[in-house]
Amino acid sequence: MSAAISPTASHRRAAIHRMVMAKHTCPYGLKALDLLKRQGFEVEDHPLRTREETDAFKAEHGVKTTPQIFIDGERIGGYDDTRRYFGKPVADPKATTYKPVIAIFAMSALMALAISYAALGTPFTARTVEWFIAVAMCLLAVQKLQNVETFATMFLNYDLLAKRWVPYSYIYPFAEGLAGVLMLAGALTFVSVPVALFIGTVGAVSVFKAVYIDRRELKCACVGGSSNVPLGPVSLTENVMMVAMALWMGAHAFL
Repeated sequence: MSAAISPTASHRRAAIHRMVMAKHTCPYGLKALDLLKRQGFEVEDHPLRTREETDAFKAEHGVKTTPQIFIDGERIGGYDDTRRYFGKPVADPKATTYKPVIAIFAMSALMALAISYAALGTPFTARTVEWFIAVAMCLLAVQKLQNVETFATMFLNYDLLAKRWVPYSYIYPFAEGLAGVLMLAGALTFVSVPVALFIGTVGAVSVFKAVYIDRRELKCACVGGSSNVPLGPVSLTENVMMVAMALWMGAHAFL
């Protein structure tokens, strides 16, 4: 890629070469086209309609991918290169992040408020907290159930019980989902409470040992086996929430 030049008011024309085929329209081409237009550029759009046309373009310009963006005849590169050209951040797919967990907890809170409003006429009740934890458990279970195999592989890095009995790593997502659904419904407490208490306690001890005693830097399987969420306080919080919910519901049901 040629050295990037800072855009100025005089650099308002750009050209983009992107794949637009009958069975495939490049999503990064659409993103790049939108980005250029939002930056105020007049864009010459050059769709590559066939594989042969695309390969010929790549060979001509010595590039391996499309789209390719040109500004004032200077090749900027692909979509990420264009974002860098405009000084915009480019996501690192390998970087650790808490965004998936934040999104799940935020949506769980909103859903709990909505459920409380629909059921009790007000979003702020004592049960809102219960529904928040139950919904969070369900959503976290969904993330794991999308690919149980990859979850189990990551889970085996730190869970103490799974290391001793591998099948537990495959059972865990189903157990978490079952406990979450039952707690959300307020049904079969004699099942949901022991399950949540057990998996939450084992999980909390496992995370605490791995992070705070062994000082290991691992990724958490809490939102699935392909996540980049670091194992740490958030992972511990997930398990503590399950334990607290189990104790709370158990106290109300059995005392």
